[in-house]
Amino acid sequence: MISLEQIREIAIASASKIVLLVIDGLGGLPHPETGKTELETAHTPNLDRLAGVSICGLSDPVSPGITPGSAPAHLALFGYDPLRFEIGRGVLEAVGIDFDLKDEDVVARGNFCTVDQDGVIADRRAGRISTERCAQLCQLLGGVGIDGAELIVSPVSGHRFVAVFRGQGLDAELSDSDPHREGVAPRAVSALSSGAERTAQMANRFIAQARLVLADSHPANMILLRGFSKRPDFPAMSQVYKLKPAAIASYPMYRGLAKLLGMAALDTGDSIEEEFATLARHYGQYDFFFVHVKPADSAGEDGDFDRKVSVIEEVDGLLPRLLGLEPAVVVVTGDHSTPAVLKGHSWHPVPLILHSKWCRPDRVAEFSETACARGGLGRFPATAVMPLAMANALKLIKFGA
Repeated sequence: MISLEQIREIAIASASKIVLLVIDGLGGLPHPETGKTELETAHTPNLDRLAGVSICGLSDPVSPGITPGSAPAHLALFGYDPLRFEIGRGVLEAVGIDFDLKDEDVVARGNFCTVDQDGVIADRRAGRISTERCAQLCQLLGGVGIDGAELIVSPVSGHRFVAVFRGQGLDAELSDSDPHREGVAPRAVSALSSGAERTAQMANRFIAQARLVLADSHPANMILLRGFSKRPDFPAMSQVYKLKPAAIASYPMYRGLAKLLGMAALDTGDSIEEEFATLARHYGQYDFFFVHVKPADSAGEDGDFDRKVSVIEEVDGLLPRLLGLEPAVVVVTGDHSTPAVLKGHSWHPVPLILHSKWCRPDRVAEFSETACARGGLGRFPATAVMPLAMANALKLIKFGA
């Protein structure tokens, strides 16, 4: 693949605009009773019409057969090789809530979860407790003391929080305590390098004390930590692509990632309709927009096939508002697949539409996994999405002599 350094040499600034609409967890698998995926089940006349005048395909977020996390999947969509540019979930969450993260801080993403009397995880998300309840529990955990570092616990959204370890000589090379599945006990945090032993001990002391503090707080009677990380230093999209980029995302993690890449994280509401209204309101101020729709992924993770269908249909109903702005390039895709039948992320490639005045339309007439598999773009790495969008916006000059 072409590197960001090489893209920087051929990128040019222009007035043309690009909108990247990401329906989180878009890809799916057939329902056992109907044989249709969520996208194939949804009534999507606007997306189908757009596909019919565009070029389509399937993208692999990391590599064929690899199930991606949200961070590497989005980094790939923005053209950053996820195998080279690694980032932990903790940093994304912290930056997303505007936490004042210091260079020496080690931060982890936390879930409140439910464990049974034997310490086995019954629900990784504690019944998706409210943000208000999360804030109350974070206050309880904030009173936990650990030797050798300051501990700061801050709510994010729903059952999610961040745990920040602040002190000298801390190392983020730590394993997750979250086993990423139910029916097993939380894992001990272990050091992944010799310099991280002390920090691992701190994390395990915090987890042990948290269990005692939360013992009577069912369903949120335990915590899971993952994505230990420090703040990275990535090249900004404005430098690489010569863009003035903005992100419209209601969920903190995606706002955090956008900010780490130099995007302006625009204030928006929680609903999809409010996100589209934010796009229209700020359309004249930026030339690249990342619009993120989270609820499809949440529905997939909950195994709620019908709710995921409903989210896709809601996006379809709002799509004319986006198209009415007449951006030079529109890309509609997902970051990864989250089939409701699997209740989690999967390795399946993600359907994609790319529309512009300069694209070469294929014969795809609907937006679905099966139809996009026959599209003109074929199956390609997600890191190619940004170069394709830039080219179709006439924002790249010739490479080489």
